[in-house]
Amino acid sequence: MRLETKKEIAAELHEHFSKSAVVIVTDYKGLNVAAVTELRRKLREADVQYKVVKNSLLARASVGTETEAIKEYFKGPNAVAFSYTDPVAPAKVLCDFAKENDKLDIRVGVLNGKVLDADAIKALSKLPSHDQLLAQVLSVMNQVPTSLVTALSDVPRRMVNILNAIKDQKEAA
Repeated sequence: MRLETKKEIAAELHEHFSKSAVVIVTDYKGLNVAAVTELRRKLREADVQYKVVKNSLLARASVGTETEAIKEYFKGPNAVAFSYTDPVAPAKVLCDFAKENDKLDIRVGVLNGKVLDADAIKALSKLPSHDQLLAQVLSVMNQVPTSLVTALSDVPRRMVNILNAIKDQKEAA
């Protein structure tokens, strides 16, 4: 590979690392072409990019980004998954795929500057997705005004019931 091409790839990776919400490094050694293709398809559906790049280019591209914290893990056959929006999506897809195919090894990741080991990435994969979390927050936010309206409308209703009870007592007397 020519030096200019290497510089272009490193610059492109540096941009990906700078923009990404999460970066996960995997070892794909032992996976056949069909398995890697299936993994790439699943990741693409989750809006996650997955790249196989030389370790020297990964190390060069990580300089000046949060991914530099995992630079020492760039040894052996590595592939990098990164997502710009949802940090849970790549973890979910990779962990689900690793359950089906034991040759995929999830090594390490970076989320908001913090290094994640394989166990932390598995824990991250169990969290609800970004869309599910938004739905839960909206549901809670919707319950607050509904409860307030119910509580406020209960006061006049009780007052009417009390007045009806007083009226019934006076009519009975």
